[in-house]
Amino acid sequence: MEASYNREKIVDCMFDPTTSSLIAELEDGEKSSQYLSDKEKISESEVIERFSYLINSGFIFQKQIDGKTMFSANIDKFSKVIEDNENFGATIEGLEKMDSFLN
Repeated sequence: MEASYNREKIVDCMFDPTTSSLIAELEDGEKSSQYLSDKEKISESEVIERFSYLINSGFIFQKQIDGKTMFSANIDKFSKVIEDNENFGATIEGLEKMDSFLN
């Protein structure tokens, strides 16, 4: 059974500059919370917090390996959110939010 999720909240996560950078790091495979925190210069607890909704919604997977917290992304599920015609307006709105933030 697929977890339900709020599409707008997922889009907001995807277009948040820091969270999107973290997600991008997972595109080529599993990464540790330590690696991600070092890469973005944030704490490991902030990495976990930024991923919390995405984990609960099945977009990010979290597991423990040898005492390390590891993350991987469900890339197919992320792609479906972007491709979903019903969500296209929310994606555009997310891009507009990002543009206004950058300006």
